[in-house]
Amino acid sequence: MAVPHDDRGLPGAVTRRAFLVAGGVGFCGMSLSEPSRGAAPARKSARSTILVWLSGGASHIDTWDMKPDAPAEFRGEFKPIATTSPEIRLCEHLPMLASQAHHLAVVRSLGHFGRGTGDHHAGYYYNLTGRAPDPSFAALLNNRTPRETDFPFIGSVVAARRPKHPYLPSVITLPQKPGAPEYTRPGQFSAMLGVEHDPVYLLGSREKPEEFALPTLTLSGDVSVARLESRRGLLRSVDGAIRSLEASRAADLYSRQQGRAFDLLGSSRTKAAFQLADEPESVRARYGRTVNGMSMLLARRLVEAGVPFVSVFWMEDPALNALCKSGGGWDTHGHNFQCLRERLLPEFDRSFSALVEDLSGRGLLEQTLVMVNSEMGRNPRVGDVRSGGKSGAGRDHWTNCMSVLFAGGGIKGGRSYGSSDRLAAYPAEHPVTPDDVAATVYHAMGIEALTALDREGRPFELMPEGRAILDLF
Repeated sequence: MAVPHDDRGLPGAVTRRAFLVAGGVGFCGMSLSEPSRGAAPARKSARSTILVWLSGGASHIDTWDMKPDAPAEFRGEFKPIATTSPEIRLCEHLPMLASQAHHLAVVRSLGHFGRGTGDHHAGYYYNLTGRAPDPSFAALLNNRTPRETDFPFIGSVVAARRPKHPYLPSVITLPQKPGAPEYTRPGQFSAMLGVEHDPVYLLGSREKPEEFALPTLTLSGDVSVARLESRRGLLRSVDGAIRSLEASRAADLYSRQQGRAFDLLGSSRTKAAFQLADEPESVRARYGRTVNGMSMLLARRLVEAGVPFVSVFWMEDPALNALCKSGGGWDTHGHNFQCLRERLLPEFDRSFSALVEDLSGRGLLEQTLVMVNSEMGRNPRVGDVRSGGKSGAGRDHWTNCMSVLFAGGGIKGGRSYGSSDRLAAYPAEHPVTPDDVAATVYHAMGIEALTALDREGRPFELMPEGRAILDLF
């Protein structure tokens, strides 16, 4: 099929439907059980998932979908290197991850296919829920805040469908709640499933990377569990008064969250799971003594303790704001190559390669699905007009094509799935959407019941369109 090009020399937008028709594969009405992408052998479901989210929109063309033969204004400054898998080549600034590539599966054909808006809020929502953003995202962009009627976060669905953990929350997010306090990114909450399935947030800081705390409750050294229980009793009285005065469903839902927080603080086993000081110095050094490195180490401890879903939302560094023309994360509107080479890639390379290596060494990788995702990719053409154009050496947002990494959880490592075109601008082979990525997570976790009830008791489909990428397993 000929791919049209626009006036910038980039391939024109081609819908996912066009790809599927060209490939002879139907789309509407396909159920999760239909082997549209290969038949998966019988296997044991993963026990846990770790989602590593590169906040801001990581550049796929500079990391795991490099195009060394593309013109210089597209391929950029970096060179690919060989890895432990003949199918995978990675950026030269990911040498540690290259040694773990035999565990990885790289999906290089992920796109939004006109369903997104190109901004962060819609990108978060689509990739974190597997459901296309509704029209309010295009109307409000970054002013579109979370709503009770949103579709739920993938992690919340996993938490709702898996057996409850005996003493830890079933879905935990660290080291931050993305977007707070000015606005909060949609897609990271349970929404229609009910607040009882919201993630419990453990907040970290760049200044004290080995310390994590609940956002509203911290058990200080001079506060005993007995005193904590007395405070719980007082709050019950206050909440009871609020409910009698307001008869508010919101108060009831808040009390459930409050109860979970108190249970978390009062458990000695919980404290043990969070205690990074118990890890040998060599292990902490291997992950890197940064808040993102320690978050990945804590994620490993949590899945080791049996938590079904843990998210690590990359914490931005404000020191990079001016250089990268962004919020200090992967949103590299300016000086894309300097920001990646000097700061972002070295920290990610150390911490994420350590996570994969550690899970494998402990025999946990097969039962733990690990995924690296982001809200979008970056524009294949270097030079964002908002940061000086070509001289600014940045890359703008790009939702037409991006990549996602998988490892463990029954995934066959050392291989790639799908491909992008010669410029990494649009999917070329085996196009997939965020719906399919979400369905792949559910498949890995053995979750087949994807009908739920909303707050009014009405049934709705969690995943009507997405199909698991069975060829990965």
